[in-house]
Amino acid sequence: MTKVKYGVVSTAQVAPRFIEGVRLAGNGEVIAVSSRSLESAQAFASKHGIPRAYGSLDEMLKDPDIDVIYVANVNQAHYPTAKEALLAGKHVLVEKPFTLTYKQAVELFDLAHENKLFLMEAQKSVFIPMTQAIKKTVASGTIGQVVSVSSVTAYDNIDHVTWFRDLALGGGTVHFMVPYALSYLQYIFDATITSFSGVASFPDGQSDSQSKILLKLSNDVLVNVYLTTHVKLPHEMVIVGTKGRIEIPHFWKATHARLIREDDSHEIIEAGMQSDFEAEAYHVSQMILEEQTTSSVMTKELTLSGIKIIEELYRSWGK
Repeated sequence: MTKVKYGVVSTAQVAPRFIEGVRLAGNGEVIAVSSRSLESAQAFASKHGIPRAYGSLDEMLKDPDIDVIYVANVNQAHYPTAKEALLAGKHVLVEKPFTLTYKQAVELFDLAHENKLFLMEAQKSVFIPMTQAIKKTVASGTIGQVVSVSSVTAYDNIDHVTWFRDLALGGGTVHFMVPYALSYLQYIFDATITSFSGVASFPDGQSDSQSKILLKLSNDVLVNVYLTTHVKLPHEMVIVGTKGRIEIPHFWKATHARLIREDDSHEIIEAGMQSDFEAEAYHVSQMILEEQTTSSVMTKELTLSGIKIIEELYRSWGK
């Protein structure tokens, strides 16, 4: 096998960006797409230069040339789609959030292990070049001992995601936005989340429209994560240390950050990229080529930790 061959589930907005990442990575290629209607799949395939289109997941899973399935459909469908793909003998990459429950996540990892198949949650934030630069800067001690992190993610135009307001489908700020932060923080600091709590707003009959999550990491760093659809605010994460801070806009796809030292001097950290999906796509294909079943970067433990926290937060809110 010289290139890993992908089949993409769904024609959702994220799919074209992932396809571009696979092409740029060079060690994989997207050869098929499936949708709930053949016409939709054909139109998408034609637009994005994909040779094969299928009107159902079942049909695509029968294609013997496909090595890995990229699951990008509605959040609630991640678990059954990934399970069906694993049972069909395909490697699987699942968009965040991996599943809606911890039990589902454990089942999928067990199934992949039993069948010697690769399985990973798609968390591009831990792969992009800027993340590696931030991780290196933090580890160097440039900003001293890190004591706190604050993060703001704000989308005041979220209704382009038609199912966002439906909690049963996996909508809501916690399902939709917090997975990036949970994985990113643990990866950056090589730490685990030791305690967490949160509050959220639930408009009548809808998913959470905003939330605040408090975390404590095993390195004693305290974290405040604010997620909202009520107002338009800059997307920014700020890592505060005893000798300075790092301000990262759009941390999950950043190409630059600002380092501010304790003497108030500023420095721009830069790490360019052509696509925020390229590094992730390269890693997935490489893991499959090396016959690995789990990622050495976006680990099973990172995924399970995040899903457990998300599930327990919703449970604490009676949801």
